Amino acid sequence: MISLIKVGVRFPPATRADQIAEEVRRAERYGFDVAWIADSQLLWRDVYAAMAVAATRTERIGLATAVTNVVTRHPTVVASGINTVAELAPGRVILGVGTGDSSVKPMGIRPSKRAELQAAIEQIRALLGGGEWEYGERRLRLRDAGGPVPVHIAASGPRTLELAGEIADGVVTLAGISPETLGQTTKAVRKGLDGSERPFEFTAGAFCKVTDDLERDAAVLKPICLHMATIGGQDFLRIAGIELAPPPHVPEVYPDMVHAEDWELAIRHASKWVTDEMAVRFARTFCLFGTVDDIVERARRAVELGVTGFYLRHVGNYTLPSELIESFGGDVLPRLRELS
Repeated sequence: MISLIKVGVRFPPATRADQIAEEVRRAERYGFDVAWIADSQLLWRDVYAAMAVAATRTERIGLATAVTNVVTRHPTVVASGINTVAELAPGRVILGVGTGDSSVKPMGIRPSKRAELQAAIEQIRALLGGGEWEYGERRLRLRDAGGPVPVHIAASGPRTLELAGEIADGVVTLAGISPETLGQTTKAVRKGLDGSERPFEFTAGAFCKVTDDLERDAAVLKPICLHMATIGGQDFLRIAGIELAPPPHVPEVYPDMVHAEDWELAIRHASKWVTDEMAVRFARTFCLFGTVDDIVERARRAVELGVTGFYLRHVGNYTLPSELIESFGGDVLPRLRELS
């Protein structure tokens, strides 16, 4: 069962596109299945440009947006961008799309609503399939449309998870790998699938680090833990026995706690609310932090709950996941493949 699992890595496009492409090629050599490339126009290089360069330097690995949105990018722009990449890497491209986070919220723009996201996906699929779409008084088409591209919706709330089950080819969840959260998310997705037997991928996102000293290394998760409290994730944190009231805004940390440019500064400020013990609980409950044996066992349990893929994230928004590729790809990935 594990042999069918797709294991992917998140790449913040925080450096030149050719350097990102070389790191994606390195992940391909280690045996990873998907390179999930982030999209946020003020934080990083352009996702479609980075994917295009990576497409020309790789042969097998999947290339996915992680994730794009239909607010700052009009659906026609999304269709054109992903069509361009798919032309360079046929059969290897995934359109990951969500309501909008760091691309939208910092500018005070409202994220897309569920119905708006659904309508945009319908439009993108029509254009990629060579169909026409009505714009004002005209019906237009995407020239040289290359055909369908799988659409995976990033979701955390039950209604968006259900939407993913209804209309998408897959879902990407960012609530970690605890049995409680996976149970809730798979239930919502299955409601949307409504008994359908069509192919569907359930990708669980989790921060990941291979370590023999969890107590030491869990401290890097403090800003992420605090961010969960900031966005109303108290019930989520209680699964790990963590009680955190919503903290005040921390203006010293730019642009925000979870995307901090200075991570050490973010840790210091987050430590005012998040204790070392809380960070360890967060790591053990929601993350793939720990020894190789720990990670393999947690991954196995997640697969038993319905996960078909993993979206691995290193802690860091402005560095490439070089250490994660080497440690997970060298020590964990072979163990996962052995469990078939």
